[in-house]
Amino acid sequence: MLDKGVTATPEEVAELYDPATGRVLTVATTEPGMQLYTADHIGEPFVPGAGIALETQHFPDSPNRPEFPSTVLRPGEVFRSETVYGFGAR
Repeated sequence: MLDKGVTATPEEVAELYDPATGRVLTVATTEPGMQLYTADHIGEPFVPGAGIALETQHFPDSPNRPEFPSTVLRPGEVFRSETVYGFGAR
């Protein structure tokens, strides 16, 4: 049984494209949310733009927001999630 807001098959939720090289990264997931992190604030040895992370997940405030998909997992229940990262070029 799926939670509301969670899909049965991964849906594309993000695409990163570099026009200089033509490289493309796509992200498809069954999760309702995604966090984006960059290395812009980390400091040495990293420089701004040196990295990025796309993390699929439930919404961070889900336990406090009844209109968000639930994050409750009861004994005996199974949690499944799928995220697919696709790499290509245009």
